[in-house]
Amino acid sequence: MDEELFEITADVVTVEITDKKTGQVFRRELPIDYYENANCLRLRGENLSGGMSELVFYTGRGLERLKDLTGLGPNHDGCGSHK
Repeated sequence: MDEELFEITADVVTVEITDKKTGQVFRRELPIDYYENANCLRLRGENLSGGMSELVFYTGRGLERLKDLTGLGPNHDGCGSHK
């Protein structure tokens, strides 16, 4: 399997925690949509009201790209191909 991996997706997330008090390990499978690429990790699921909620965690690279898209990044040519 030599192909490059550009994104990871799943319909179910397994969460594993260790209880602080007892040291006991618990695992739960949760119906959460998982999406990850080089820019971010996104978790999407249903909230208590039945609506959709999501959490997005940006990587350093993703934050820089987001700043560039919104005009808040440095005014330079990141890829060296623009004049």
